[in-house]
Amino acid sequence: MVVKWYKLWNELTENFPNWKVEKGANIPFIVGDLQLRKFDFLLICPATGNTTAKIAYGIADSLITNAVAQAMKARIPVYIYPADQKSGDISTILPNGKELILTMRDVDIENTEKLKKMEGITVLNHPKEIEDIIAKYIEGGKK
Repeated sequence: MVVKWYKLWNELTENFPNWKVEKGANIPFIVGDLQLRKFDFLLICPATGNTTAKIAYGIADSLITNAVAQAMKARIPVYIYPADQKSGDISTILPNGKELILTMRDVDIENTEKLKKMEGITVLNHPKEIEDIIAKYIEGGKK
């Protein structure tokens, strides 16, 4: 739904032919493949404050939170870019082009800090770090 709002649907489907849509909160199609270690890593970008909180407290009731839980159980590295990382205001652009100013809540910042302390999770500071992660796995002879 969000991808469509930002008019990125065609780009998504053209560049990522193996994409999937969650069918229900507790029916993650990816869990088995994670448990069988068919993936080298799991990347979540961006992670909402809600998703970050659930992962930080071990709640696995959505596709993303279930995938993280299973990846961690299978010792598959998890990379996450939480949207809420620093105190203060941030500016974002809405799908209609208007600017929106959001104030980060202390609880969301604390949840991000909790993620940083979790074994198997690497918190990204900027989406640009994704290229380095992918290059590491490609150059390291991984899939």
